[in-house]
Amino acid sequence: MNSSANPKKTKKSGDSGQRNQFEQTRRTNTDDIFDQIYADITTLRLKPGTKVSEVEIARQFDVSRQPVREAFIRLSNMGLLLVRPQRATVVKKISLKDIADSRFVRKAIEVEVARVACEKFDASHHAAFEENLALQGEAVEDNDFQSFKELDAEFHRLLCLVADSEHAYRTISESKLQVDRLCAFALSRRTEFKDVYQDHVKMYGLLKTGDSDGLVALMRKHLSRLDSTVAEATASNQDFFVD
Repeated sequence: MNSSANPKKTKKSGDSGQRNQFEQTRRTNTDDIFDQIYADITTLRLKPGTKVSEVEIARQFDVSRQPVREAFIRLSNMGLLLVRPQRATVVKKISLKDIADSRFVRKAIEVEVARVACEKFDASHHAAFEENLALQGEAVEDNDFQSFKELDAEFHRLLCLVADSEHAYRTISESKLQVDRLCAFALSRRTEFKDVYQDHVKMYGLLKTGDSDGLVALMRKHLSRLDSTVAEATASNQDFFVD
């Protein structure tokens, strides 16, 4: 398995406070393994079609095979792993149909989120957006794809919070697993995530001025940036995709 897994053993509860004890005890080996493989798949460190070994991962994390098996089941239920009895487990290829469905749902939700966010935006929201955009700018300068990817997701979550609908963000997150992998093609190129960053800066400006029509139009354009990525990725990596 060509994974960048950095094995982490589950921490035991210590004397660092009730909250820390709760957070430590609720984490499991399965959670750690799931998080690492999920990150490797969605950033394309584990490419579609790659075999993943239950035995090897158990050895890397110094655990039995049971938590690995449980993590595999969770990833399989999310459509990221193909688990087959008596055959090798592999990273599932990216479904173009799933991508199309996910993008339809996201565009429908986020365009409405943009409209409502413009109506509800006020001075109390400035600090969170300004901090997020400052960190995005640093990630662009440092060519830090992973940090930018996380900050990009956080920016869109902030929009949903302003619109008073965190449920909208959860719905978006649940529907865009395959798209996250596709975004790795685009955001791995600095020019691409610089453009995304500039979109975010303009969105914030439109939020501050209450330009609902402008923000909705920019959101549509922003979410359409993936069109060229889909075409380029499928042309250069046909074996990563299925219809």
